[in-house]
Amino acid sequence: MRCRTVLFDLDGTLIDSAAIILASMRHATRSVLGREIPDEQLLAGVGAGLRYEMHAFDPERVEELVQTYREHNEPLHADLQPCAGINDALESLRAANVPLGIVTSKRKLTVRLAFETLPWLEQYFDVVVGAEDTERHKPHPDPILRGLELIGARADETVYVGDSPFDVLAAKAAGVRAMAVTWGGFHSRERLEREAPDAIVDTPGELLGRL
Repeated sequence: MRCRTVLFDLDGTLIDSAAIILASMRHATRSVLGREIPDEQLLAGVGAGLRYEMHAFDPERVEELVQTYREHNEPLHADLQPCAGINDALESLRAANVPLGIVTSKRKLTVRLAFETLPWLEQYFDVVVGAEDTERHKPHPDPILRGLELIGARADETVYVGDSPFDVLAAKAAGVRAMAVTWGGFHSRERLEREAPDAIVDTPGELLGRL
């Protein structure tokens, strides 16, 4: 294993949240804007932060869209599931004494909802960087740089694992290795390939072999 530290995105990387995010995006845009927006467009900005996503639909109604989304989305976390195979991968990394962190565009309140539903997940992570921790969000490097600072790691010994093109761009800007995963359900392999990550993997088992 070449890396000494691994930082993870949350949605679509650790937790299988595509269905609940899509449902809440549909609800918010239908309720606030009265529009039917294709699923591909609804998911195109996932990974860059909720306000960024909503700005693409109506710059004048971002706050209303965000509030409506959150009211619909937060209760859905009660049925949240982990991504298939991620528990075993995290267990292997922890057994190898690899420091682990989460760097997400979610608020920490929403991260907490995920931990409450999946209480075993929190134990693996030394740090969590959420939306409140930096002014700029992915694809800017600031959240990953904050994660490195908190966990005490060097960029050249760290991998950032995520399922969105914004994750890849942020990792490259921060000087860490960019590992893209395809199991998230938000973005296609072709979309990830366009950002030229250091590797693309299809399963958590394959991820372990590439670290």
